[in-house]
Amino acid sequence: MIRTTTASIALTAAMAMSTSAAEFEISAYTGFQTAPHSRVDVVGNDGGNKSIGAGWEGRSFEMPPYYGLRGTWWINDKWGVGAEFNHAKVYADASTLTANVLSVLEFSDGINYLTVNGWRRWQNPNSRWTPYAGAGIGLSIPHVEYQAIGGSRTYEYQVTGAVVQLVGGVSYAINDTWSLYGEYKGAYSMNKADLVGGGTLETNIITNALNVGVSYSF
Repeated sequence: MIRTTTASIALTAAMAMSTSAAEFEISAYTGFQTAPHSRVDVVGNDGGNKSIGAGWEGRSFEMPPYYGLRGTWWINDKWGVGAEFNHAKVYADASTLTANVLSVLEFSDGINYLTVNGWRRWQNPNSRWTPYAGAGIGLSIPHVEYQAIGGSRTYEYQVTGAVVQLVGGVSYAINDTWSLYGEYKGAYSMNKADLVGGGTLETNIITNALNVGVSYSF
């Protein structure tokens, strides 16, 4: 009787540990990303100043495309933490360039975001669908491309400031290891870049994206 009871307790404990065991998930995504207008202040570049009302284009599917990579450690069936790299993009539209006498104004090799994230998911053992939400904070690392017509050209990666992001979506489990997901992702970055020819460029950029992706868990 004692042996049977002990065995039952051990089996129950093992099942509980298995249920709550940590899980690591690797994810990749692409999607359609946009950005609303923002103010761009250029101070002291080639001896001049500009205050630009920039209209941005995302051009998600032009090379290099919009994409992201994410690693998440699910501590239990509800909460997770992780890190993420997101290659977002913004290009000043033609009217912005013409109105402000610019050759180029863009972060097209990435307004790259590197963040640490916290996650919450709502699993249902009777469903393959799992809603989730997350938030993150990190660094904005854009490839700064700026040149006024006849002026000095800036063309380089810089760490320009902080970024915060919010994510909400739903995943669909194909099997025990693979899943597909769709989500909304919004990010707000605060950027101050140094320019060739002197001076700085400052702008706060919001990016909005609808993502689709695939995850592998182990």
